[in-house]
Amino acid sequence: MPRSGISTAVVLLTAVLAAPMLHAAEVAGVRIEEQAKAGGTDLVLNGAGVRTKLFFKVYAAALYAPKKTTNAATLIDSREPRRIVMHMLRDLDADSLFSALLEGLRGNQNESELAKLKPDIDQFEHLMRGIGNAKTGDVISIDFGNGVGVGFNGQLRGNVGGEAFARALIKVWLGDKPADAGLKQDLLGG
Repeated sequence: MPRSGISTAVVLLTAVLAAPMLHAAEVAGVRIEEQAKAGGTDLVLNGAGVRTKLFFKVYAAALYAPKKTTNAATLIDSREPRRIVMHMLRDLDADSLFSALLEGLRGNQNESELAKLKPDIDQFEHLMRGIGNAKTGDVISIDFGNGVGVGFNGQLRGNVGGEAFARALIKVWLGDKPADAGLKQDLLGG
């Protein structure tokens, strides 16, 4: 084989072998996987970004769905599994973490809806406080479907509620009044 042919073959082989590495996203120094599995369903990365609060980076978040979409309503109303993964970028105590999620719930539900969800919210609070303090590098996953499943560092910690609670909780990130509008856009692939 001529020398130029060998060089071309080496370049092509290197590109083919490197291609899988190019597919993983990186957000704030955190490697974000391109795929996840929830409830036996294969999910793809819809989008990823950083949650900031008062100029501090709190966590890198990734949203997974069965197929990519830029439509928040489609993701909120879906009955298919979806997952939010939060990679903690700073230490956060259980009170602060739950309070932020509760604030997001309150911002996207009216009083009547919140009243109906109160038993699920209380159970979710118990579950989140049971996780305790999250440290830099910890990973919290929240699966949405027929209820909400919460994982901490790869271990399922419990399940809460039904479809109504799942729709309400995902609005913390994707609702009309998300916790972080920039993060919402990033999760929607924008």
